[in-house]
Amino acid sequence: MTDLSHPPLPGALPDKRQVAASFSRAAASYDSVAELQRAVGGELLARLPAGIAPARWLDMGCGTGYFSRALRERLPHSHGVALDIAEGMLNHARPLGGAAHFIAGDAERLPLKDDSCGLIFSSLAVQWCAHFESVLSEARRVLQPGGVLAFASLCVGTLEELRESWRAADGLVHVNRFRTFDTYQQLCAASGLRTLSLTRHAHVLHYPDVRSLTHELKALGAHNLNPGRPGGLTGRARIAALVQAYEQFRQAQGLPATYQVVYAVLEKPL
Repeated sequence: MTDLSHPPLPGALPDKRQVAASFSRAAASYDSVAELQRAVGGELLARLPAGIAPARWLDMGCGTGYFSRALRERLPHSHGVALDIAEGMLNHARPLGGAAHFIAGDAERLPLKDDSCGLIFSSLAVQWCAHFESVLSEARRVLQPGGVLAFASLCVGTLEELRESWRAADGLVHVNRFRTFDTYQQLCAASGLRTLSLTRHAHVLHYPDVRSLTHELKALGAHNLNPGRPGGLTGRARIAALVQAYEQFRQAQGLPATYQVVYAVLEKPL
């Protein structure tokens, strides 16, 4: 019997303090390169149940507040709360509006009262949480009966081209690790929330060269944050080997970068 309280991960997840610091540094550059984030968040919005009208919603892992502002437009009569672990992101988002409150907090320990939200929306944030079962438990606590948790996350298979190319170049860990889709299925099933939908979809972006991809990951704050990652500067020989290996994946549109996105809509039982 698998112990779902601490599901095995392919290696350790990044230290959350490093995640917060990295995304804080990236706040000013994030929106300019956030093509994937916009596409995924837009798709997640489209998956919300028709007619949903919560008195209060939470944008969990709000980043620059792009989807806090989208939620305000969609739910103009609702009270919005935007939460992020990265103070730099909150400082960027706050003057742009969208939510009534912007608060620093952790999805695994939400600073919110029981039964206080009708909707929790979280796009491309919970992949950084080491204990996703805690995220689900906190969502269940904070949601009102009949409330909805809608999240998009990343699973194994994300940036596989980059991972394989680095493996060929030097065999070291250069790409963030993610949970399996099966783990998401198991944890959601065990959460006490009712699964309305849970699917996986591949988004493929294309780049003219490897530098364009790695520059974008750094601008997003989503570059390699893994424990055990190589320290120091990457030598020219290794970069050349990486470029040569990645060229094997080139398509007519450019070098592909595949993101395996998990979309889920869960409901707290009445």
